[in-house]
Amino acid sequence: MTLTPEYIANYTDKIGRALADYTPRLISAFAVLIIGIYAIRIVKRIVQKIMIKREFEPTLSKFLADILIWALRILLFVVFITRLGVETSAFVAILGAGGLAIGLSLQGSMSNFAGGMLIIVFKPFRVGDTIEAQGVIGTVSEIQIFVTKLLTGNNQTIFIPNGALSNNTIINYSMAGTRRADLIFSIAYDADLKRTKEIIHSVLKANEKVLKQPEAAVVVTDLTDNSVRLAIRPWATNADYGLMVSEVLEEVKLALQLAGIETQPFVKESSKK
Repeated sequence: MTLTPEYIANYTDKIGRALADYTPRLISAFAVLIIGIYAIRIVKRIVQKIMIKREFEPTLSKFLADILIWALRILLFVVFITRLGVETSAFVAILGAGGLAIGLSLQGSMSNFAGGMLIIVFKPFRVGDTIEAQGVIGTVSEIQIFVTKLLTGNNQTIFIPNGALSNNTIINYSMAGTRRADLIFSIAYDADLKRTKEIIHSVLKANEKVLKQPEAAVVVTDLTDNSVRLAIRPWATNADYGLMVSEVLEEVKLALQLAGIETQPFVKESSKK
């Protein structure tokens, strides 16, 4: 092919016309890109402020904000290349197929993620609460995206998947601020029941960790073959609960022993921490 002046001039003219026709589309595409970038930044700030105001957990807040921002960035990229005139149907199909494959491969993880969001949004417990769930009792030390971290009384760390946690029964011992203990004592039939209850009430009134309101109760719960079963129901704050139970058990046992009232060799405490 011979590069004649006429051919070069004709080719240059075609390029010029193409650039002239494409320039408005190019300018509009980059305008959309720049505006979109600033709009995403504004949306990120607004979302973060809303999450802080509603007291979302920091870990979940960052994770949700990142997901939202990347979704907006992908959408902005699709709009940008569309404005440039690039065919996006194949790109969107590949993106959808990839998302479906990832979702199917991470079904269990997504269930735990959804469970974590439900826990943080509806707040059945918070960090620092003592809960019972999935057969274990412990203090919540961290709520992560996929698992909740518990610290037991003997300093063991337990990780419970959020999916199982959110779909089963949770007992929150800390939510109300106070707890009632149910302490079981058994005494002989020939013991003076009225005097026994008076002794127990005096012990409860003398213990500083036992709350005055709600008032502690001492009631007969069962008549067995060889004993009368009493339930002692004192209240305490969550912080004092463990020590209160220990002190009441010891003090009641000693007080009844000094009064000559025999108790059974076992004590049952049905609301263990």
